[in-house]
Amino acid sequence: MPDIWKKSTEPEGEKPTVIEAKGVWKEFKIYHERNPSLKETLLKGRRSAYESFWALKDVSLKIKQGTTVGFIGENGSGKSTLLKLLTKILRPNKGSISMHGKVSALLELGAGFHPELTGKENIFLNGSILGLSRKEILERLDEIIAFSELEKFIDSPVKNYSSGMYVRLGFAVAINVEPDILLIDEILAVGDEAFQRKCLNKLYDLKEQGKTIVIVSHALDSIRNICDEAIWLEHGEIKGSGRAPSVVDAYLDEVNRQEEAAAGETDQPETGSRWGSGEVKITSVRFLDKEGQKKSLFITGEPFLVEIDYEAKEEISRPVFGVAIYSRDGTHINGTNTKFDKTIFDKIKGWGTVRYEIKELPLLKGSYALSAVVYDYSCLHAFDHHERGYLFNVSSGEISDYGVFNIPCTWSLKE
Repeated sequence: MPDIWKKSTEPEGEKPTVIEAKGVWKEFKIYHERNPSLKETLLKGRRSAYESFWALKDVSLKIKQGTTVGFIGENGSGKSTLLKLLTKILRPNKGSISMHGKVSALLELGAGFHPELTGKENIFLNGSILGLSRKEILERLDEIIAFSELEKFIDSPVKNYSSGMYVRLGFAVAINVEPDILLIDEILAVGDEAFQRKCLNKLYDLKEQGKTIVIVSHALDSIRNICDEAIWLEHGEIKGSGRAPSVVDAYLDEVNRQEEAAAGETDQPETGSRWGSGEVKITSVRFLDKEGQKKSLFITGEPFLVEIDYEAKEEISRPVFGVAIYSRDGTHINGTNTKFDKTIFDKIKGWGTVRYEIKELPLLKGSYALSAVVYDYSCLHAFDHHERGYLFNVSSGEISDYGVFNIPCTWSLKE
């Protein structure tokens, strides 16, 4: 059988292709019952029932030297499978993969580590797996330990390490191999904030040195900022590829459309937390467009309407209805209520609907959560408080601002 990992060639004058996949397919078997014993197999000729699952279907791609590429897509789309094919952990069923240069990979947590060995011993083990001689590892040992910041624990067995310590050691070894190609799975998300920043700075250094970097990640902001290009995988096939910001935006738009379609089929899902005495209860909250149609994806600058259905079991004087908007990381963006806005409802009883309307939504692209509440006039007693219970998304459309808000402005030049 010919070797599927071949070295590639490139016409003179062009940046060489260092990674190339041609028509790659990868199959996994999904078993629906336990494996038969050896005795059952010999006596009955019985085999376990399974179905074929194609994790990758006819995937072809080229990655040029010095390019940083991100693989994005939902869980199960084939991102990590493709990365394992590039590292030769897996072999494709069909197609070929060409790699040119020294490859270093950081995949599953603790991959290549022996739990009973110390951190230092695992540096030698992992370094040798990645192609370094003992002399080369000794020359880089102090630098690896310093980068990992594990000096106090380097002589302890790694089975006692936390997940963050595993990541520190694995990343420190992987980058000190001085690879031509660095392959990174989602693993960096495990580290603490300070170490993540340190790793990102190192990745930028490697980019400046002309190294080729491939990253699998759900952190789309990181893909947008770090990567030159992105490849969007869906159900084992490439759905989009190109400049990273454009591919990330297209992927987010698709996710938003799917969420909007799901929201149109069912009532707005409730999340977050809820409390209150219950004399007035919020029974439903829905997002609407200017035609009054339910939706969960809005475009910056278009009308944004929220309808809050309630039931008051008894007569309530001067109730206060309010909303608050949060980014999905919990940042409080805005909050208001009918009392602040000098809209007084004299009294309510029974069923009713309160409408909150923004004529031109200023929010930029992102995912947001809305709180809906009803209090007494003092705003101290909660009848019903739904904290960050309702989710919606915003696409910036043709607006290319950065941040949270679109602030209309003009520019001029005076000479």
